[in-house]
Amino acid sequence: MNLSHKQKIGLFLGPFLALTLLIFFDLKPGEPLVTRTASVVILMAIWWMTEAIPIPATAMIPVVLYPLMGIMQGKAVAGIYFNHIIFLFIGGFIMALAMQKWELHRRIALRIILMIGASPRKIILGFMVATFFLSMWISNTATTMMMLPMALAIIYKLKETYPGKDTKKYSVGLLIGIAYSASIGGTATLIGTPPNLSFARIFQIYFPQAPEITFNDWFVFAFPMAILFLFIAWFVLARLSISGDISQTTSKKIFREEYSRLGRMTYEESIVLILFTIMAFLWIFRQNIDLGIFIIPGWSRLFPVPKFIDDGTIAISIALLLFIIPSKSSKNRCLMNWKTATKLNWGIVLLFGGGFALASGFKESGLSQWMGDNMSGVENFNPVLIVASVCSTLTFLTELTSNTATTEIFLPILGSLATAIKVNPLLLMIPATLSASCAFMLPVATPPNAIVFGSGEIKMKDMIKFGIILNIIGIILITTYMFLVGVIFFNIDLSTIPDWAQ
Repeated sequence: MNLSHKQKIGLFLGPFLALTLLIFFDLKPGEPLVTRTASVVILMAIWWMTEAIPIPATAMIPVVLYPLMGIMQGKAVAGIYFNHIIFLFIGGFIMALAMQKWELHRRIALRIILMIGASPRKIILGFMVATFFLSMWISNTATTMMMLPMALAIIYKLKETYPGKDTKKYSVGLLIGIAYSASIGGTATLIGTPPNLSFARIFQIYFPQAPEITFNDWFVFAFPMAILFLFIAWFVLARLSISGDISQTTSKKIFREEYSRLGRMTYEESIVLILFTIMAFLWIFRQNIDLGIFIIPGWSRLFPVPKFIDDGTIAISIALLLFIIPSKSSKNRCLMNWKTATKLNWGIVLLFGGGFALASGFKESGLSQWMGDNMSGVENFNPVLIVASVCSTLTFLTELTSNTATTEIFLPILGSLATAIKVNPLLLMIPATLSASCAFMLPVATPPNAIVFGSGEIKMKDMIKFGIILNIIGIILITTYMFLVGVIFFNIDLSTIPDWAQ
């Protein structure tokens, strides 16, 4: 395999800097594990950011170096790579694969587009809402791949309808809208995008006494912001991409023809839809929901030990039903088979594990305490400025690096920083997590960006022009929403640090 210039530099720079730190520096005299862990962090960070070797391969470094360097026992490190968050991802992904297998996701998308309308402005909104909704539950890559052919059909139709007119701006707005809504939709649920799951587990590793961040907690907090961001993005794209030449109503014929090809909803689609609905219901209503006036009791109270049940339990329970319930379309087959399930992205599973191992190393070695002590001067800055800086850093850094890997590097650092400056860690960790999914400027930033850029209808300058606006809006929105809504929802007192974070 031919390595790029960036990969070659990273391949040698990572070990060089790690060894330099290990041999010539002693970050905390008397505690060598701090320096050893820091060297592993530097190696993984550089290899992740430059992709010197495959990202999942880098994620396995702690399995080797932690035991060899005396940081953690081998069996302890190995155990970190599989936990309830991993099973939440696996169960959710298997459900997504079932939706794709029986084309339920396509039916949902087309139905949403047909409901919203067929004017140029509404077409962009329809595609963005459909993409947003699907990306809350299934891979944003798969969602974008499915929406792209339908969007291109609309673009070709517009070129026929308006011969001699410039439809380029509208084409760019429609395609970029799909990519952006895929990323925004992922922020709305805990399973929507990998950084969200990384946050849930790293937060638990760092602060085991803190209340669990459940699927319901994240959804109730993040969904309103994601909806707001979606409509802001639509408004911006529609204003910038729709000219007077393209303002009439476009025929719904294309969408109706696509929908008619699906035929009537099959038995398999119906059952998958029912299971999908049940899974979402169980996630949302697992624990008590306090509405102030009254409390909706969680269904987990029906079982002997409610706290033993988590979101991963639900995800795997529904996933197993997919392997049990038979299909009517062919004999001796069920709604899901293992051949389809093997399409699950195991690289992401390893990446999760590597991030969790990194966080555990930070904590066990004392590196997190050392970093917190050395960053305590930040407490003199205004909290709004600190959060805005965190959002800006994650947003623009993930334009060039893996958002999951970057999140897994930064979250332990932010956890340490929060305890050092005596603020609630959620105030820094949640905005960082959300910002990691809001890189809109470059094709390499996210798979949806790369997919729509590959259509040939978008130039780099177009993506940068639209993306820089959305990046800035995202930074402002996430920072503002965290202080207006997040501090209330998560009961964050800006003047004190909670007992569980001491």
